Amino acid sequence: MTTATSTSASASTSASASTSTSHSAVRPRHPRSGPRPTLDWRLRFGALSLVWGFSFLLIKVGTDGYAPFQVTLGRLVFGTAVLVAAMAVRRERLPRGTRIWAHLAVAALLLNALPFSLFAYAELTIPSTLAGICNATSPLWGMALSVVALSEDRPTRVRVAGLGLGFLGVLTVLGAWQGFQGLDATGTAMALLASLSYPIGWIYVRRTLAGSGHSNLSLTGAQLLLATLQLAVVTPLFTSVPGHFPLVPLLAVAALGALGTGLAVLVQYGLVAEVGPTTAQMVTYFIPVIATAAGVAVLGESLSWSTPVGAVIVLAGAALTQVRPKADPQLKP
Repeated sequence: MTTATSTSASASTSASASTSTSHSAVRPRHPRSGPRPTLDWRLRFGALSLVWGFSFLLIKVGTDGYAPFQVTLGRLVFGTAVLVAAMAVRRERLPRGTRIWAHLAVAALLLNALPFSLFAYAELTIPSTLAGICNATSPLWGMALSVVALSEDRPTRVRVAGLGLGFLGVLTVLGAWQGFQGLDATGTAMALLASLSYPIGWIYVRRTLAGSGHSNLSLTGAQLLLATLQLAVVTPLFTSVPGHFPLVPLLAVAALGALGTGLAVLVQYGLVAEVGPTTAQMVTYFIPVIATAAGVAVLGESLSWSTPVGAVIVLAGAALTQVRPKADPQLKP
């Protein structure tokens, strides 16, 4: 998800949850005693939904003026700058230890560099509305992968039904009965692979960085820094320096990084700490709705009936995959 962009944020929900986004290996620490946030959590929840929902529009606008790798690099630079500033204000330090940094490098690739780049390339040939809906499949991939990779995360009939329903929704969005006519197969595959990359990253984080002892902000700041370095190495190999810098696409990239990658992570931390990961991860279900509305209203993208219908089916399936069995009261001491 464009939603699940950070090590600790992705691990703070469950490895089989969604993203943004963004979905516990590294649990958010309880907030220190002090004044509560002045802005109600519902308003922050709504703002986070809007920021992540508009991210797909911003990617589309950014790629109108810059190459996909350049959009991703710019996004990471602005996002890292926000987190570095937050770390300076809170006097946080980067984590230490070769092992931690090695695991963070893998997390940076799976949760940032790879999916961000795939979505940017995908939106060269597919509408932002479709990219946003593909992003909503992350919980489905996550549930399927967690069954194999996480022995404690066993499937139930409801969750398996949700998985099947969700992928039925994907086929509806893609118009399978029409032979996928009018869709760019490569772009759609890239968007789906980006969505698959998130849960792979979450599971990796849960297995390798659990109980690291470092703060969420420290880990995520280091992760975004590593992702930025990865793109800084790759981008010159596939692109050339722009001859000019179109203003509107540049502003879109800046907003995508500063708001959708940097500030959004900080807002998400606050939500998880205040209302818990279960409520915070509900933002996932608003992202494709906002992405679709933004693409149609602002960019004038076309919308067939199968897109919103399929999106609703995807979200319903994703919601079912998050249903956990209730503990048997007879087993309680």
